[in-house]
Amino acid sequence: MTMKEPFERVVAAHGPMVLRVCRAVLGVHADADDAWSETFLAALRAYPELLPDANVQAWLVTIAHHKAIDVTRARQRMPLPVAIVPDRASTIGQPGRADPDLWDAVKALPDKQRRCVAYHYLGGLPYDAVAELLGGSAAAARRAAADGIRQLRETYGRAGAEAHDEAQEGAGR
Repeated sequence: MTMKEPFERVVAAHGPMVLRVCRAVLGVHADADDAWSETFLAALRAYPELLPDANVQAWLVTIAHHKAIDVTRARQRMPLPVAIVPDRASTIGQPGRADPDLWDAVKALPDKQRRCVAYHYLGGLPYDAVAELLGGSAAAARRAAADGIRQLRETYGRAGAEAHDEAQEGAGR
């Protein structure tokens, strides 16, 4: 009989990956942090019923997907604030922490491409699981992820090259 590991180990092992997925899907750090918290609250409630041999990572990404949808729906119902006081956002789980251009390029992707890239490349889900989450086929998920990666290479590569050129000019070559 296979025993499940304690839930706190599950959070420690998979928490950063779930946060990366939430941030890539939602784009707004505060919303992603909320989705992360809601993901693990729901997971904690359901964990006793989870089969010991279940794919915990896929299970958590699926819960995070549903919580991201919930947060998006809630965001659409909220009034816009008049004045925003920015908090210092956490950089845990943020891809390209040292290079904000990469994070901006991920946020600029179309919704389906951003989600496919997040679930496959950041969440580690196979394309058939991504297709199940988003609806459609594994081939469509693979295509959307490939298009997203291609667009990231084009936009991020261009931004990175421009930053490099500016640095070279500033250094006097």
